[in-house]
Amino acid sequence: MISEQDTKEHALVARAEGAGARLTVKLSVAPKTGVQSLKEKYNTSKYDLGAGYTFPDSLRSMVPTNVPEYVDQGESYVEKVSRALFYFKQCALIGPSGTGKTHIVYMVAKMAGLPLWEINCGLQTSVYDLFGKFVGLGKENWIDGLIVSWCRYGGILYLDEANMMKQDIATRLNPILDTRGHMVLTEKDNEIIPRHPNGYVIISMNPYSAEFAGTKPLNAAFRRRMSVWLDFDYLSVGPKVSAQEVKLVSDRTGLPAATAERMVRVAADMRKRYKNGDLPYAPSVGDIVNWGTLVADGLTPNKAAEETVISVTSDDPEVQGTVRRVVQMVFGSGQERQA
Repeated sequence: MISEQDTKEHALVARAEGAGARLTVKLSVAPKTGVQSLKEKYNTSKYDLGAGYTFPDSLRSMVPTNVPEYVDQGESYVEKVSRALFYFKQCALIGPSGTGKTHIVYMVAKMAGLPLWEINCGLQTSVYDLFGKFVGLGKENWIDGLIVSWCRYGGILYLDEANMMKQDIATRLNPILDTRGHMVLTEKDNEIIPRHPNGYVIISMNPYSAEFAGTKPLNAAFRRRMSVWLDFDYLSVGPKVSAQEVKLVSDRTGLPAATAERMVRVAADMRKRYKNGDLPYAPSVGDIVNWGTLVADGLTPNKAAEETVISVTSDDPEVQGTVRRVVQMVFGSGQERQA
């Protein structure tokens, strides 16, 4: 009996009776790595979004790769998004900037092996760019837009900043997102395009508020087509400091855990002030890593903060002064370098 060891290749040697031939058969047992291990880690194995799905080679580059693992504190966001798409084909993610919504979308697309069609609805993008248009002379010169291409070929359509979407775009999406499951290209002789069986939709947005210029409440007809809504929040807020976020910052910057913990405490305080309406921006994990990168390069935390978390928050000197005081409350006003 052959022992299954994940990192070794075994050879079974058999002698064919009567022929004197020697036959060598190699059996390879692959280790549980890559996508399969991620599915087990995030408990999504039973939600196979790519079952029976094939796509043109031209779309292969649209499948995300090299996506860092998502730090989960028991919310099971990857599992929840995968489950929502498996059963309902569409879902919505809502939460402040920097809480990992886009990260989740990329992770789900990577694990499912699906092309990702990403559209930032905050851009001044026209209906023609998204659905298609004729170029030059003659009706044979039609070019599909991103949404039409997704409808034809499948994958995940990711509508970021969805509550900044133009109303004419939202209205065109309604038939695709309900039981009709098709779109009508009025620009192209009313061609009807069925939604691909493996065509999924994820929308994400910041909470509607005056500080996010351009946001507005979603149209009720569009909103009710999202079967599942998932709320996102920061790992560390106020007095709550996540050990996982501290480890993440320490691992990515090479800083000692004690220094990373103090940086996360600054971020947690800023996030609380942001949620209370006292700051216009709250730092993401990436912002803290950027800050830590400069500290690891030799700058003091205070000087590195001037170039990262302080300046990224606002151009307003008064707001910057508030963030500066938060940094000084944790690190003091000294200029000592960190180990």
